[in-house]
Amino acid sequence: MYRILALRADVFVVEQTCAYQDLDGKDEQSIWVWAEDESGKVHATARLLPAGISYKEISIGRVCTSMESRLTGLGKLLMQECLKQCERSWGKQTITISAQQYLLKFYNAFGFVEEGEMYLEDDIPHLKMKRKA
Repeated sequence: MYRILALRADVFVVEQTCAYQDLDGKDEQSIWVWAEDESGKVHATARLLPAGISYKEISIGRVCTSMESRLTGLGKLLMQECLKQCERSWGKQTITISAQQYLLKFYNAFGFVEEGEMYLEDDIPHLKMKRKA
């Protein structure tokens, strides 16, 4: 858990220079997905939340990859695993995410479609996206 939270802090707090409360009480209700190397260093992570926690639908959040692992395909593998785990845990259901605007095409490739207008979350442009069951 410490290694996962350290990566999230590296990406969301330090790299994106965004002071925010990462520990929001939702991790305890989440299924965690992560990728680590042989030494145990975590290079990618996400959390899967049951319906009713972040949205009325199930959701995927806190998706991140380490700087050195970007553009290697690890992020795509992580999302594929997240989708598989969501289906294993809750069946085929609609999934909602809050995506940083610059990653729209990444999430579009997994069937997520924008819903509504852009909004700022911690001063970073986001869009709500859904992937229908």
